[in-house]
Amino acid sequence: MIILCLQRNSDIMQLKHSPSYTVKPNIMINLKPLTLEDVSPFYEWINDDISIKYSLSIFQSMHSKEQVDAWFLTVVNDLKNFNRGIFLNDTNKLIGYAGICNISKLNRSGEYFIFIGDRQQWAKGIGSQVTQLLLAIGFEKLGLNRIMLTVSEPNYAAIKAYENAGFKPEGRMRKACFRDNQFHDKLLMSILKDEWFDRRDLIKNEDN
Repeated sequence: MIILCLQRNSDIMQLKHSPSYTVKPNIMINLKPLTLEDVSPFYEWINDDISIKYSLSIFQSMHSKEQVDAWFLTVVNDLKNFNRGIFLNDTNKLIGYAGICNISKLNRSGEYFIFIGDRQQWAKGIGSQVTQLLLAIGFEKLGLNRIMLTVSEPNYAAIKAYENAGFKPEGRMRKACFRDNQFHDKLLMSILKDEWFDRRDLIKNEDN
C-alpha cells in the first residue's frame, strides 16, 4: 500500500483533479471533482431549510444566487482542502458534496464533512458509503493519522451512522449551535488510522 503524505498544496491539487473514486461494484455513488457548471442544484439546496438545518453555518446566511456563486467558486478553487461532488452512479446526478478540510500536514489530521442536499437520497445508505470512501482516501491517499468531525446532538441518524463507520466520541461542545430558536450541543468524534485499518481488515475477513 502506498501512502502519500502531504508536503505542499500541489499534493491536494494532484488529488483534486485525479479520477473519480469508487470502491465496490455495488456502490451507489462516485466522488468527482466539482466544476463551476455544477453549481445549479446548490441554489435550491441552500435555500431549503430542512436540507441545511444541521449543515454548515455559512449556509444559514446565504440566500441569493450571487452569494451561492461566490461561495461555490471558493469550493471549486480550494487547494487546501479535499472536496468532491457526490454523484449517483446510475444517472451521474449530483446530490451533494463531501470531503476533508482543515488538513494539518504536521499533525496528519483533518476534519470530515458531508452535505447531501438532495433529500430524495436521504436514508438510503449513501452517506455511509461516502464516509467509508473518504476515510479510505484520507488514510490511504492523504496519509492522515486522524480524522475528526463535529455533529449536532439532535442529528441522531448522523451520529448513529458515524458510530457505525468507526468514529468514537471525544467530547462535547456545549450550546455550540443555534437552530430553531434554541441552542444545542455539538459532539466531537474521531477515528484513527490504525482503527480504520483494523475495521477494514475485520470486514474483509467477514466477507471471505
